[in-house]
Amino acid sequence: MAIQFKSKIVGYELAKDDADDQAAEAALAEARGETEPENNVVQMHEKLERPEMLLGSTYKIKTPLTEHALYVTINDVILNPGTEHELRRPFEIFINSKNMDHFQWIVALTRIISAVFRKGGDVTFLVEELRSVFDPRGGYFKKGGKYMPSLVAEIGDAIECHLRMIGLLKDDGLDEHQQKLVEEKRAQYEKTTKDNEANDNASDFPDGAQLCGKCNTKAMIKMDGCMTCLNCGDSKCG
Repeated sequence: MAIQFKSKIVGYELAKDDADDQAAEAALAEARGETEPENNVVQMHEKLERPEMLLGSTYKIKTPLTEHALYVTINDVILNPGTEHELRRPFEIFINSKNMDHFQWIVALTRIISAVFRKGGDVTFLVEELRSVFDPRGGYFKKGGKYMPSLVAEIGDAIECHLRMIGLLKDDGLDEHQQKLVEEKRAQYEKTTKDNEANDNASDFPDGAQLCGKCNTKAMIKMDGCMTCLNCGDSKCG
């Protein structure tokens, strides 16, 4: 059917379905950060205002590199409290110490990390980035035998502990094969340790000493033609 235009055409555009228009506008607005996600679920983003009170945890770091300990405080914000979408996310970090030698770079580091926290998204990459920093003077072993390549890596370790506590990082653990291998190695080590301890105890007496039937110690030797125990004094000659 032909349509006759009685007025002058001043412009034109392609016609679209209303549903397509709304979907496109919503996607564009969400990409620009102008709208909240569906169901009014609040996500972590840099425009989120700081509440008056935040929950936090403080971690003490004592290293052989510094005389005074460092105290790392990480404060968290609770998103969507009281709902099924409730989340606890890190919001800011502070590091304090009596030692002022590292004041400038510590303040710079805490501001950068706090900015990354407030940006939202996956912040767990910070752990590996910080733990891969090596001190040219060498690292150290902390209590428990864990090696720390630098003070910055120690801060990364504290952040990792906090992220595990709030559930952002999960420990996958060992699979069945790895667990079995660890148990075998542990049993082998314990057996070797016991053997070494037995050898150390036996080294207090001459080589070739026999087992004493009274004190169950390899300390029985022949003295003046009579078997005598050097540990308990038992003698075959009475």
